[in-house]
Amino acid sequence: MIKDIVLQHRIEKEKLLSKNYILREKLGFAKKNLETDLIKVITGPRRAGKSVFSILLLKDKNFAYLNFDDENLLKVKNYDEIVEAIFEVYPKSEFIFFDEIQNLENWELFVNKLQRRGLNLILTGSNAKLLSKELGTVLTGRYIPIEISTFSFREFLKAKKFKIKKEYFETPENKGRILNCLDEYLRSGGFPEVAVKNLDAGDYLETLFDAILFKDVVKRHRVRFSQKIYDLSSYLVSNFSSEFSFTKLKNVLDFQSVVTVQNYLKYLEEAYLVFVLNRFSFKTKEQIKTPQKIYLVDNSLITAKSFQFSQNLGKLMENLVFTEFLRNGYKPNKNIFYYKTRNGKEIDFVLKRGIKVEKLVQVCYGINNPETKKRELSALVEASEELSCDNLEIIIWDEEREEKFKGRKIKFIPLWKWLLE
Repeated sequence: MIKDIVLQHRIEKEKLLSKNYILREKLGFAKKNLETDLIKVITGPRRAGKSVFSILLLKDKNFAYLNFDDENLLKVKNYDEIVEAIFEVYPKSEFIFFDEIQNLENWELFVNKLQRRGLNLILTGSNAKLLSKELGTVLTGRYIPIEISTFSFREFLKAKKFKIKKEYFETPENKGRILNCLDEYLRSGGFPEVAVKNLDAGDYLETLFDAILFKDVVKRHRVRFSQKIYDLSSYLVSNFSSEFSFTKLKNVLDFQSVVTVQNYLKYLEEAYLVFVLNRFSFKTKEQIKTPQKIYLVDNSLITAKSFQFSQNLGKLMENLVFTEFLRNGYKPNKNIFYYKTRNGKEIDFVLKRGIKVEKLVQVCYGINNPETKKRELSALVEASEELSCDNLEIIIWDEEREEKFKGRKIKFIPLWKWLLE
């Protein structure tokens, strides 16, 4: 029986290998570490391309493949039988690729045993905190984490067969084309299947969102009141890039306790649906007490699930910039925060390096309105004084210049250029 499952998965593997894919930007880093005896752990949202990334990583290697989204495989109690079947089907395998490993009960003990036996393992999983907790407990120092998100704008352009050359952006015709692609990316996001196959983003992503909510949240955590966590997720999607407090969520959504709200939100974070960003303060206690902001893993989920009747392009840009910071290695509440000045003026992003604030970033779609411009610039200057930071930027739809305001130099950077650089 187990051998039959492995054989079925080999057919699935061959189908995956036969297709053409967009090369992902993190492949170079992963390939450098492929031959080490450390376990390669590839995490990220469902349908973000973790399996394809692993296939591209192993394409020229002799490897075995098992997908633990298969319920028949999860019925196996003696895991040595799985290993036996793998090497019966793949006798010369140099690598073993386990897809969605978190579905297997006590998987961390299983892979730990295989790693001690000298097997070179590649794992994928769709649960951030669960994986890091289990890996940190059992596999401390014996794994390399590689986080994969949805397509970056550069990858999105490749999917659209848009050639990325510096000279390509120098004519108004081509700049217009790239702005058209950026508008699509801003609204439809970067889930690979949507970008590559030109699927209807709304239908596909609404189904995906509900599947993640059920499989990776309700089912995994045995949530008794599934409607409540659905209401919470819908509220957060509709209020993305906005402040919230647990008390407010409890009252608005009629939860019994703040603790339940906190637990449910943690589950949504673990499933890579949302991210929570703290307000910056040099005092940790103040960070915990102040309201937080919510962001989505991909703009497409906002388009698919938000109850807003009109899209706020400025907030969509802010969410997109946040996810790009994550792609570039920033960690929420470690080296990226938001901020409010003593006078209540908000800064979208505070970037830290060590104990110093290295950059303040505002995001807005347009700044032609004099009042809007004054508000954004005043906030930056005020925060600059309070946080002792002179590196000030405004990411905007399509303007590039430097401007002085109250003695401070502020850079205006077009969103498309910022994303590509």
